[in-house]
Amino acid sequence: MKAYLLLEDGTVVKGKGFGAEGVKFGEVVFTTAMVGYPESLTDPSYNGQILIMTYPLIGNYGVPSKEIRENGIPLHYESDKIQVEGYVISKLMRPSHWASEMSLDKWLKKEEIPGIEGVDTRALVKKIREKGVMMGALAMGDYDGEELEKIMEKVGKLSYDEANFVDKVTPKEIIIHEPKKVDTTVVVVDCGVKYGILREFLNRGFRVIRIPYTYDPIKAFEEFNADGIFLSNGPGNPALLETLVEKAKAVIEYNVPTMGICLGSQILALADGGEVYKLKYGHRGVNKPVKDLKTGKAFVTTQNHGYAVKPESLNEFKVWMINLDDKSVEGIYHPNKPIIATQFHPEASPGPLDSTWVFDLFAKLIKGDAHGF
Repeated sequence: MKAYLLLEDGTVVKGKGFGAEGVKFGEVVFTTAMVGYPESLTDPSYNGQILIMTYPLIGNYGVPSKEIRENGIPLHYESDKIQVEGYVISKLMRPSHWASEMSLDKWLKKEEIPGIEGVDTRALVKKIREKGVMMGALAMGDYDGEELEKIMEKVGKLSYDEANFVDKVTPKEIIIHEPKKVDTTVVVVDCGVKYGILREFLNRGFRVIRIPYTYDPIKAFEEFNADGIFLSNGPGNPALLETLVEKAKAVIEYNVPTMGICLGSQILALADGGEVYKLKYGHRGVNKPVKDLKTGKAFVTTQNHGYAVKPESLNEFKVWMINLDDKSVEGIYHPNKPIIATQFHPEASPGPLDSTWVFDLFAKLIKGDAHGF
């Protein structure tokens, strides 16, 4: 089956289709991760995007079972479904792995997501690095020139930055996860939380109360007699979430032990009166170097974000960590309140485990044991 990737700059790339027939639109981005395509595809932060893999061989270990679980949460998935709009790879491999339930092709068909292979992903990534991320469409099937022109016209009218994708990934009602032994209760403002984050909390004895992003976190904190609040990762432009920013202001004022990751970090920065800006092509991969300015230590992190915080715009918050490649903000903290946030993903599934200590620090902040932080 034929497939086409159309970019807003007029580029049309022809390849071989896999997955589901049809047309999907989204912001075209890339990740440098070599492994972990089930986790990447199901990461809610990719909602509304067409994902390019820079690593050339994808699909070689198939698709794992959702029944492989840890504390009741699927171990190899970041949500219950594929979140990307389309998938762009260089070569689709035949799967061979004891835990594989199906091929990548079959999985994408099942979830109605189109894919394209047999394209020069290196050339596409070079284009995005030079021009920046752009809107695009992935069309799988037999389309003539006139049909492709109509698809391209639609691409030119779309904007990723003006759509609220959190609405699509937040839960409709409160969800509760109980560990085997409850030590602490945390309210998770779910903007598209990754399952890896839930696993980290549950492994540490946290009872997790997942609330829709429209729900009042302070109300939930009191209702469930919680010990802390967590603002999750999620897709889209944080500046559109004005109501959530107002709620985050109340959380800061309330002096609750609080942690944010990715979008959650940006929301806390906006609540502090800070500003965010869009990165040219984002940080997406599992090999991003970060430096902790408080300790001077550096470590490797997993990242998936297209926006960053302007450090000079922060008021009460301080810069905690920076990206060693471009010096952008990778972490913030409040010097007088138990509030921390990282732009990267310390749960790292898949990826380096260098930064899982951030969850331990949050647990210490909740208990009042993080002396000298």
